[in-house]
Amino acid sequence: MQALTRPTSRSVQFATCLGFFVVLMDVSVVNVALQSLHEGLDADITALQWVVNAYALVFASLLLMAGTLGDRLGAKRVFMLGFGVFSLASLGCGLSPSLGALIGWRLAQGVGAALLVPTSLSLLQQAFVDDHARSRAVGWWGAGGGIALAAGPVVGGLLIAAFGWRSLFFINMPVGLIGLWLTAHHAPSSPAQPERSLDIPGQLAAVLTLASFTFALTQASQWGWCNPMILGALAASLVLTMLFVWRQSRAAQPMLPLGLFHDPALRSASLIGLVANLVFYGMVFTLSLYFQGIEQFTPEQTGLAFLPMMAVLMVMNILASRLARRVGRRSLASAGLLISAVGYLLMVPALTMPGFGWLIAPMLLSGSGIALTIPTITSATLMSVPSALAGTASGLLNAARQVGGIVGVAWFGFLVRGPGPQAFMPGLREALFVAVAALLLAAMAAFKGLPPASGGDRSR
Repeated sequence: MQALTRPTSRSVQFATCLGFFVVLMDVSVVNVALQSLHEGLDADITALQWVVNAYALVFASLLLMAGTLGDRLGAKRVFMLGFGVFSLASLGCGLSPSLGALIGWRLAQGVGAALLVPTSLSLLQQAFVDDHARSRAVGWWGAGGGIALAAGPVVGGLLIAAFGWRSLFFINMPVGLIGLWLTAHHAPSSPAQPERSLDIPGQLAAVLTLASFTFALTQASQWGWCNPMILGALAASLVLTMLFVWRQSRAAQPMLPLGLFHDPALRSASLIGLVANLVFYGMVFTLSLYFQGIEQFTPEQTGLAFLPMMAVLMVMNILASRLARRVGRRSLASAGLLISAVGYLLMVPALTMPGFGWLIAPMLLSGSGIALTIPTITSATLMSVPSALAGTASGLLNAARQVGGIVGVAWFGFLVRGPGPQAFMPGLREALFVAVAALLLAAMAAFKGLPPASGGDRSR
């Protein structure tokens, strides 16, 4: 593929960063709005979990199909469709008259997010054919997400105070319009592969698997794990998982070619992505409840409280691409996961100390470690597959990450479901120990499965 001119490639890069920006912005801003949604829409913890997880459910369910759709129709076309759907759904969220309507529009947002993320990575791969330039571009792409996560709580808190929670969704409209204009005018036409099959039966099995799994995890906070509906949903998700694997092993053109898992780098990256999001999104959810429900922080104070954890994401995402070339992806991802584990471990004694200041250093460590890891495993994923499968591979990685986020919000939300500080704080400490253990396991997977150096590029 012929390289684009530098200004054109930078415009494409900026558009893809905007796409990732709005997708992650709507994770961080919603967490800041939990108390406002609780008061304004009479939402309990389970309902708040659904506001977060409805978005993540559809996002994770459709990522693989979105990656395949981008390969089939062309990444540019599907990326623009995703921006349009996400922007319109954001408008619907802002105008929602009830909790049910908000959850419904969050589902629609998940559709747009699923179309945006894997195709944004495909566009980056097409715009930057040089390995080092692509790694830098992926670093800036991750930084776009870091900026969203960093700015989301602060901007969200200010917007809630000034205009109410609905303004959190209206802010996506101008961002979407800018992204659509940049893509339409600067991104080249992406190669299409009309022969790629969407594998509708496989997609249906994947959606039903995640839907039943998410239902069980989320409703368990309210109904308990022994409830027949919860046990039935878990059993259904297990059966549907086996059905999905069976379908993928026999389909002529599977949505998820199982041969991809033969590559240890892709296997490890998917597992690491799942664990990283499980811990990060689960802890953001529970810390939001802690700041607003236990410490009685205002939305503005909650946003500022998250600043140490979020602001470092932007810097470390950019730094990660440079460090990966020097120390290797294996070392960098392993170190990042261990740094994050240390940060969460230090939060345990910090939560017993008076004042917020004791949490600053642990939050800096936990955020910076994850920020070093995500662009590293993203780059490793893109380099482990041929360019024809870039959309599918990136869809797999991001689907794993979103599943991790669903599990984290549901699991950690279950641990802190009890009323009052006497029940909440032991659950929060337990969630922190779970986070540390999960990150240590992910660090082992990174050391075992990721390549030690920057070689192994199969994308050209």
